Amino acid sequence: MDEEIGGAAARQVQWKIYCKTLSVLAFQSLGVVYGDLSTSPLYVYRNSLSGRLNAYIDETTIFGLFSLIFWTLTLVPLLKYVIIVLSADDNGEGGPFALYSLLCRHAKFSLLPNQQAADEELSTYYQPGTGRPAVSSPFKRFLEKHRKLRTCLLLFVLFSACMVIGDGVLTPTISVLSAISGLQDPATSGLSNGWIVFIACVVLVGLFALQHRGTHRVAFIFAPIVVLWLLSIGIIGLYNIIRWNPRIFVALSPHYIAKFFKKTGRDGWISLGGVLLAITGTEAMFADLGHFTAASIRLAFVGVIYPCLVLQYMGQAAFLSKNMPAVYDSFYLSIPSPLFWPVFVIATLAAVVGSQAIISATFSIVKQCLALGCFPRVKVVHTSRWIHGQIYIPEINWILMVLCLAVALGFRDITVIGNAYGLACITVMFVTTCLMSLVIIFVWQKNVLVSLLFLVFFGAIEAAYLSAAVMKVPQGGWAPIALAFVFMSIMYVWHYGTRRKYMFDLQNKVSMKWILNLGPSLGIMRVPGIGLIYTELVTGVPAIFSHFVTNLPAFHQVLVFVCVKSVPVPYVPIDERYLIGRIGPREYRMYRCIVRYGYKDVQKDDENFENHLVMSIARFVQMEAEESASSGSYESSTEGRMAVVHTTDTTGTGLVVRDSTDDDAAAAGTSSLTRSSKSETLRSLQEIYELENAGSVSRRRRVRFQIDEEERIDPRVRDELSDLLEAKEAGVAYIIGHSYVKARKNSNLLKTFAINYAYSFLRKNCRGPSVTLHIPHISLIEVGMIYYV
Repeated sequence: MDEEIGGAAARQVQWKIYCKTLSVLAFQSLGVVYGDLSTSPLYVYRNSLSGRLNAYIDETTIFGLFSLIFWTLTLVPLLKYVIIVLSADDNGEGGPFALYSLLCRHAKFSLLPNQQAADEELSTYYQPGTGRPAVSSPFKRFLEKHRKLRTCLLLFVLFSACMVIGDGVLTPTISVLSAISGLQDPATSGLSNGWIVFIACVVLVGLFALQHRGTHRVAFIFAPIVVLWLLSIGIIGLYNIIRWNPRIFVALSPHYIAKFFKKTGRDGWISLGGVLLAITGTEAMFADLGHFTAASIRLAFVGVIYPCLVLQYMGQAAFLSKNMPAVYDSFYLSIPSPLFWPVFVIATLAAVVGSQAIISATFSIVKQCLALGCFPRVKVVHTSRWIHGQIYIPEINWILMVLCLAVALGFRDITVIGNAYGLACITVMFVTTCLMSLVIIFVWQKNVLVSLLFLVFFGAIEAAYLSAAVMKVPQGGWAPIALAFVFMSIMYVWHYGTRRKYMFDLQNKVSMKWILNLGPSLGIMRVPGIGLIYTELVTGVPAIFSHFVTNLPAFHQVLVFVCVKSVPVPYVPIDERYLIGRIGPREYRMYRCIVRYGYKDVQKDDENFENHLVMSIARFVQMEAEESASSGSYESSTEGRMAVVHTTDTTGTGLVVRDSTDDDAAAAGTSSLTRSSKSETLRSLQEIYELENAGSVSRRRRVRFQIDEEERIDPRVRDELSDLLEAKEAGVAYIIGHSYVKARKNSNLLKTFAINYAYSFLRKNCRGPSVTLHIPHISLIEVGMIYYV
């Protein structure tokens, strides 16, 4: 009895902790996830009732318009996203790339070239409860068989990513302009449109100038601002209902939608392009899932967002039904005069918060495209030690700022910008619906009819809005299409060029027979030190190695072929990141190290990479020896299997590690190529490098490895570990290819332009591979090579 009482008390405590955590996350999500969606009332009625619909403005039209907004909010954000789509998370991550990642893991849709069977052993590869996919269906085999269909699927996802980048341009512009437009009211300041645009541009420049400080530094004030904004618009909406027209409640009936279209006809259908602005920002619920939980986002929407937005839209409709000339700025004109300035300030702050959320989402989308090999190399800065995924990309930040200013100065009209904004948002939602229908079949393994029902129901709703938005292409809708075309071209050219370069490496691998014929010395002088040769290949030896060997008379005592690659999972656990294997016989001292990252992982500068690598190889040598001892043979294969090796400590490595004293550090120095040199010039260069990089050098953990004398180790393993440690003490050199990619002479004109001009231009103007891989320049060796693809 006492045990039951104790168990019940423990469950009650756990439940209270869960509720408290859920409430805190729901509160925080209001600032990060819902900033964009909550500012939509600033411009929805203004955009919807512009143009030809002006001729139909009366109570029936306004009631029908509100009914459309209400049911759109109910069916898309509430039913589709909150109830269904939020359940399709990828290990807690959301967004179009998360859905694509799920599909690539449960069906062979991936176009990443260097995937391995070992990647499927990752703990994050399959969702809990789903496991490996069941027997493939005919539909699945059909899609897997046709490469062009898989390419189209990737292009579909990339097009959605380009539209999100378009959102990153249009959301800050329309949100800030709409908030500042309240100053145009003659009853307040009566500023001209030129001054409104100027003030908005100043706010936008300030917003982008602060991005480098990271969202987390100001995130603690985001949620209170949005909560204050939502409560304000909810209360004002309720006031307007009571004050102007309580009959507005009858418009909750979908009967008024039928009456709206019966009266307005084709003009009413075109106005759907304005109505869909009521759900812009909905995709953020799914895209920002990684920072919160599905339950917290659902609680925030159902408990706060949905009722406050419904009250506000209902209140504006009640106001407009009695004040029809106020259509040009219905939100601010519906605010009681004493509350105008407080609401104006809150609206401006809420617009900035909503803009911040989509800017951060744009950085995340670009990072994911980068992981897929579909975007030129850019600098990715991790802005928070505590919040995983908070990143800043300088190049993208300034491009977004310039484009925002161009849109604001070029259009100067909220209605025209709204046309562009609506098209970008509804396109992303439609892509999510299509991907979700595939997830229902291949990941959830439901009946095809369930998937078709989802696709037809929500696809029909979004297709109606999409068709209306497309009709407004001449009135500003061309902007996101033009942006998408430019970014899509960049992505496709980069992906095409990178893939052709990889295929060249794959087809021109050095044969193992050639390496074996060279003997353990590889036909050259083996000098002390470790040579890290970076390559994209996960098997075989790249052509750059033979190019190096035939042009230089010496090479390092220990060679490690390092491949840094992305896998279609959001995160790779640290303990599963390194795959270690051997190349050639044991006496060649050649190894392979594959470092795996997920599409949401940030490849930060690992200050102890060299130490981790040495420990990983030592542990692999021990594991291999133990397996050989159990099988009774010590011979290793020329291209041995890869093994996942933990790098957190020295357990099982046969090594002991101790921090270097100052004297040891002075004698040993940092891991660099110059440590093994007797040249005074190289030593002086090393000293200059250490002085210029004193901060980074001091942060590195200076350690020295020794073989554990107390542990019983096979003599041949001891010799190999001794060679490894001797090479580590001599220094580490990073060898990377400096490639020039050219189209073959018999290539067609389009391919020649894509490779020789477009791809070459992108390579020259993006970050170098040594920068993105965080390779120390003092230890870098670049090998020039021409690729004819």
